[in-house]
Amino acid sequence: MKHLLTLADLSKDELYELLDLADALKKEVKKGIYTKYLRNKALGMIFTKSSTRTRVSFEVGMQQLGGKALYLNANDMQLGRGEPIKDTARVLSRYVDGIMIRTYKQSDLEELAEYGSIPIINGLTDYVHPCQVLADLQTIREYKGSLEGLKLCYIGAGNNMANSYINGCILAGMQVALACPKEYLPDTQICAKAATTGRFTLTQDPLAAAKDADVVVTDVWASMGEEGEAEKRRQIFEGVYQINDAVMAQAKKDAMVLHCLPAHREEEITAKVFEEHANEIFDEAENRLHAQKAVLVKLLGD
Repeated sequence: MKHLLTLADLSKDELYELLDLADALKKEVKKGIYTKYLRNKALGMIFTKSSTRTRVSFEVGMQQLGGKALYLNANDMQLGRGEPIKDTARVLSRYVDGIMIRTYKQSDLEELAEYGSIPIINGLTDYVHPCQVLADLQTIREYKGSLEGLKLCYIGAGNNMANSYINGCILAGMQVALACPKEYLPDTQICAKAATTGRFTLTQDPLAAAKDADVVVTDVWASMGEEGEAEKRRQIFEGVYQINDAVMAQAKKDAMVLHCLPAHREEEITAKVFEEHANEIFDEAENRLHAQKAVLVKLLGD
């Protein structure tokens, strides 16, 4: 494991090693133990997409691990003035021990990994959001005891979250059912690979997807950078692609609900369902810290 560009790059053993490590790091924090696994290590954090949870959790994570996180706004860097990504990769490789980038294009991430000589971590791209789904999997396992054989239902746009749920949950041994409108389907190659396992379903019917689900998840209808499509998407999604009482009635009685946040109540999820499952949703938000710390220790640790 040299980088974390997408969960599809991991083996099943590597995925579970990360989850086990995240659990161990969380237990340390609960006991007030802060082992300096990354003493004197530095993480460069490049943001071309703004963030609350990603920035705070990586910064706090590096601090708890004994290292330093450097916030790098792309607009304030030479990268924002036209410097090639490959040159930025070469320079930063001589200053820091790893790079986390939150950006639009997956190809930018891959170019950093190709020309840099340090680990690259995907903090989010328009293609996938691996750290988020690691935290989801950690949370699901905390509540359910295991992941193998569970069914996750995703309702919404076939975006980076949908792609990552497919990658991560299939790798973990789960069943995955997605309900997405035909205009906004997940990546075709990711879907084709998942279909070969016999544990993947893609439909346009949220009620069918939610049938007997152990976990129900969603995301906003229009993500950052898609604001210009908000009204168009609303006309397609409204009244159909929402976690509500009708959807939850199809899922198992003890089904969890997760949301990567921020949530738009009464759009992709009703306020009632959100509040009924707020503990699960915010436990997952907390686990972002521990899952990302596990990635940092795995990639930057000695």
